[in-house]
Amino acid sequence: MPGIIKRMGAEFFGTFWLVLGGCGAAVLAAKFPGVGIGLVGVALAFGLTVLTMAYAIGHISGCHLNPAVSLGLWAGGRFPAKDVIPYIIAQVVGGIAGGGILFLIASGVDGFSTANGFATNGVGSYSPGHYKVISGVLCEVVMTFFFLLVIMGATDKKAAAGFAPIAIGMALTLIHLISIPVTNTSVNPARSTGVAVYAGGMAITQLWIFWVAPIVGGILGGLIYRLLGEKQ
Repeated sequence: MPGIIKRMGAEFFGTFWLVLGGCGAAVLAAKFPGVGIGLVGVALAFGLTVLTMAYAIGHISGCHLNPAVSLGLWAGGRFPAKDVIPYIIAQVVGGIAGGGILFLIASGVDGFSTANGFATNGVGSYSPGHYKVISGVLCEVVMTFFFLLVIMGATDKKAAAGFAPIAIGMALTLIHLISIPVTNTSVNPARSTGVAVYAGGMAITQLWIFWVAPIVGGILGGLIYRLLGEKQ
């Protein structure tokens, strides 16, 4: 099997797991009566999906699971341009597949409706905390920027070997703890797309924000770390 196909397969399953695990925690467990995991639990669930998959497939594909990460690593000189589009395709398809399984599971209870929440991202009146559009955009850019700084630094050849998945997973947890009230936290266009296609409505109308802002932040993060990490 060609190497790029193997790597795309790893990215597909990894992003599938991220959407099913992270968004699944938000949809199925966050508000479960009596034992709901709440915002902190959802944040931790997203971090754990990345941490577990980094150990599972990091040696196969690098475990990007996110178009903004692939583009940020390209901007940072860590990823070849020819592989960016194949990775993004695999990530988006994997995210949609994960969202589809989540939809089938969630719809197995009477009264289910995506209108009641399907872990979609939003700004303005669709922000969990009703934050304005500019606040949501700024939050997504900055959070993704720092996510790339952590990824670039943790995977640097000079960094301690074997600890990158922990740093990256905890960074994603922290990002969610900060930004769930603002946008429901994307920092990942594939994650946003994976649930938006099933929710429809404003989740689709605003989806472009959760492509543009994370990609801008990811590319800036890659470029800045490339400057900081250059040999003197």
